[in-house]
Amino acid sequence: MNTEETLEHQWKAKRMLKNAFLQERISHAYLFEGPSGTGKLACAKAFAKTLFCLQPIAGEACNQCLECRKFDNENQPDLRYIVPEGQSIKIDQIRQLQRDLSYRTTASSRMIYIIEQADKMTVQAANSLLKFLEEPVSPVVAILITSNSQAILPTIRSRTMSVPFVPLSPDLMLEQLVERGASPTLARAAVQLSSGLDGAWAILEKNGFAEIRTLVIQLGKESITTYTAAMLTASQKLFKGEYADQIDLVMQLLLLWFKDMTQFQAGRQENLVFIDQLEWISAHAFSRSFAGWVSCMEHVLEADKRIKANVTPQLSIEQLLVKLQEG
Repeated sequence: MNTEETLEHQWKAKRMLKNAFLQERISHAYLFEGPSGTGKLACAKAFAKTLFCLQPIAGEACNQCLECRKFDNENQPDLRYIVPEGQSIKIDQIRQLQRDLSYRTTASSRMIYIIEQADKMTVQAANSLLKFLEEPVSPVVAILITSNSQAILPTIRSRTMSVPFVPLSPDLMLEQLVERGASPTLARAAVQLSSGLDGAWAILEKNGFAEIRTLVIQLGKESITTYTAAMLTASQKLFKGEYADQIDLVMQLLLLWFKDMTQFQAGRQENLVFIDQLEWISAHAFSRSFAGWVSCMEHVLEADKRIKANVTPQLSIEQLLVKLQEG
């Protein structure tokens, strides 16, 4: 799946921006918000290109005029990108942006600035930008991009037009991850653990992800068949082993393991996350009722909640394994 297909999935955002353009109701500031990997930056660039275009066609850039060619060649003098320097966007960056905007090519020319990871602005930078948004300079257009809109100052959010980007479907994410070279088997799990492509890719690149998945498969099987074996596995590889700091990921995957049992019972084999374990799942999925597997999922969620409440992980998981054995 290419960038164009990713944006096609964001038809609501595209329609909102196209209608604003066609109705000549361009806002002075937009907030593109949604999970990472949902095409926010690509959409921001496409919208900016349309705003610069001299001969737009049906609300989209013509891709032929001088301004479009400047944009494609990254030679558009009236476009600015702001990205974090290190861990944050600093006040000096916003001040420099304001200086640049004050010296735009002509008083009537449109200038556009795109702030990536806008949630990474320091308090000082955010307050400086806020003053600029409160007194917009026409025709300047701001596009703020974030995967964490709650980290944006409420006063900034109130002065921007929200353009929501929805998570990609698991099937689309899986397709693109495989195109990037990810293992299809591992990618099926990653897409269930993240709402965006970037997040899923980060999970796949996590050290030991494949081994943690294998550990969960072992725990999932042993937890309903051999309690002592499950306890030994947890003790050796989880409590004191190399994956002791990955318990959160283990719990998330274990939840998906039991969910697969319900998927198989419901006849939705194509939705299995642990598709490589189909033979084992088919042999054991009906060893418990549908409600029984749902109870297993609830036990996992309860244990995860206890761990997050600072209950000792070892104690929480030992209690979980007892409950899973009992059914």
